Amino acid sequence: MADSNFIDYVKILCRSGKGGAGSRHFHRAKYVPKGGPDGGDGGRGGHIILRGNSHMWTLLPLRYRRHIFAGNGQSGSAGRSFGKDGEDVVVDVPCGTVVFDAETGKYLAEVTFDGQEIKLLKGGRGGLGNWHFKSATNRTPRYAQPGEPAIEKSIILELKVLADVGLVGFPNAGKSTLLSAVSAARPKIADYPFTTMEPQLGIVSYRDNRSFVMADIPGIIEGASEGKGLGLRFLRHIERNAVLLFMVPADSDDIAKDYEVLLNELKQFNPQLLDKHRILAISKSDMLDEELTEELRKTLPEGVPYVFISAVTGQGIQELKDVLWRAVTDDSNRLATVDISHQDLAESHRVKEEDDFIFEYEPTAEEEEEAEDLQSISADSWGADFDYDDDDDQFWDEDVEEEAEDNK
Repeated sequence: MADSNFIDYVKILCRSGKGGAGSRHFHRAKYVPKGGPDGGDGGRGGHIILRGNSHMWTLLPLRYRRHIFAGNGQSGSAGRSFGKDGEDVVVDVPCGTVVFDAETGKYLAEVTFDGQEIKLLKGGRGGLGNWHFKSATNRTPRYAQPGEPAIEKSIILELKVLADVGLVGFPNAGKSTLLSAVSAARPKIADYPFTTMEPQLGIVSYRDNRSFVMADIPGIIEGASEGKGLGLRFLRHIERNAVLLFMVPADSDDIAKDYEVLLNELKQFNPQLLDKHRILAISKSDMLDEELTEELRKTLPEGVPYVFISAVTGQGIQELKDVLWRAVTDDSNRLATVDISHQDLAESHRVKEEDDFIFEYEPTAEEEEEAEDLQSISADSWGADFDYDDDDDQFWDEDVEEEAEDNK
């Protein structure tokens, strides 16, 4: 997977911009020795914005962009000059990207359609200049608001492929063969298990120039929820599918048992998957004669539509397309793909190599100088009348801002 261009899970460090400080300047001119306060406001810090891009299909660009920092707002200056706002950073992601907090695993947001923008981290507000605080009883305010600090957060971006039909089955069940037979996709096919190492998408053509999208994911085995095989990592790609197509080969010892095993693994990953429309396809049916087919019909699970197919000979392929099309176009299934509720990122669903990634970031000389300047600022430098309490954040209280507006 390290050499693959399909990346569906990345961990990055984001930081919004901090707000610029307000100015404590007093107007001075040739014939105006006491012109009063005219310190301008600080600029807003830059936002971190996620934007859906339908032309992207992988998170590969973000794998080599581990640090995303927005610009800081500039400080205000004399003459009520406002500081410049920090530069926003817009990050393009594929449609179907879900955002989690890397520390807690809490679900934060999702990007589902092209052009959708989500403000992931908000930039700090700029501080008000001292001209906001002048009044009849306070003619020379020698204080101004500092800018709000930046927000820094490690996040996990998880891509969930958007498709109409998702293939679920054991390794070597014929999923990749079916996808290659009904679409132009060319997944890897071989006579050993786990040939599919990453999700594959194919557009299936239907009658009257209609089509739907089918997604093939790597095979799952019993105990995948405990980490066996490839685990349940790739099951995220069928959470948004309208229909789940279970594939069990005709030479299976017990088709009903295999179906229940697959269903149980889906339940362990996300119980909501059990609410989706399910169809059972018995692959490799070209090995059966009519008598064996009738015997197998008696052992199939009840309440699940089934089709006997053979991707090699084409047996039952058109019938399968008809069944899938009716299920895909069902309004209830369409709503199920939109109303999915994302759970918090469970420990078993994480990718260890990404979680263990350490952000090695060396601050620039300018950032180090700014940090030293902030440490050197004392309460006395803000004026005797200004007492700023970091714990209570009282200087950012809404009442203070309202009073400043009234004093204008």
